[in-house]
Amino acid sequence: MTRNSRQMPAIELRLRLSELYAERVLASSQGLAANAEYMADLDDEIAEVTAAYTGAAVTAPATLRAELFGPQAG
Repeated sequence: MTRNSRQMPAIELRLRLSELYAERVLASSQGLAANAEYMADLDDEIAEVTAAYTGAAVTAPATLRAELFGPQAG
């Protein structure tokens, strides 16, 4: 990835995740499933982007709410 996935907006992370899943399907169909190192790297990146996407998807609405209505107390 060209920049840290933790700094990407949720929509970009979701698109990247779709690309990675498509890459995984393509790799399997081309016989790369037997390449353990490649598949492990791909699975690691999928896990990283999934975690970043989950965080961004949860944080985005909370940030918007805080911007619109101010910090929530209590």
